Amino acid sequence: MSDQGIKSRPKYQPIAPDPQGRHHLMVVDGAHVPVEALAEGVTPSAFEVWMVARKSAVPGSAAMEEEAGAVRVFRSVPHLFSALEERLARETMGLRLYAAGPEPFLWDAYGIGARAGLSPQEMAFAHVGAQARRIFCVHCRTVMEGVTTSIAPCAGCGAPLFVRDHFSRRLATFMAVQIDAEVPGEVPPAEELYS
Repeated sequence: MSDQGIKSRPKYQPIAPDPQGRHHLMVVDGAHVPVEALAEGVTPSAFEVWMVARKSAVPGSAAMEEEAGAVRVFRSVPHLFSALEERLARETMGLRLYAAGPEPFLWDAYGIGARAGLSPQEMAFAHVGAQARRIFCVHCRTVMEGVTTSIAPCAGCGAPLFVRDHFSRRLATFMAVQIDAEVPGEVPPAEELYS
């Protein structure tokens, strides 16, 4: 069960530096820039790269230094986003923001950029990695992370929720509605769609 074809569903393209930009900052949820996130012929050296290196990655390794011109490594996503907010607060016109990673990471970066005054045309995103979704229960307004099935119980109100393809850029979540609202108890089996 799916509701494909919804216009609000984000579409992603491989990233290439905007020729109109003066500075190109890429934030990455991971210890390297994923090759599949970049347009053909583009290398990480075209960007200033900020990445999150978890325990499995060694900050300052030769691989990270080779793949991008200027690299800054953070120990967690919240630390990266805090530094991004500070950077954008003092940035001048001409910066282009790029992000690569799972959708929740991308849309959190989008929100930071939008609050700092960047237009959608000044930002570009590549979805790589986990497909799990952040969902929003339209009934009790609970936000849940890491949902991988088409139907999931709400952590707030307990309702069985159908995870729609309708995406709210403002909330950075997919909308989820009670699947048995008209016939209580009539819930089809959940499908593993977003793993």
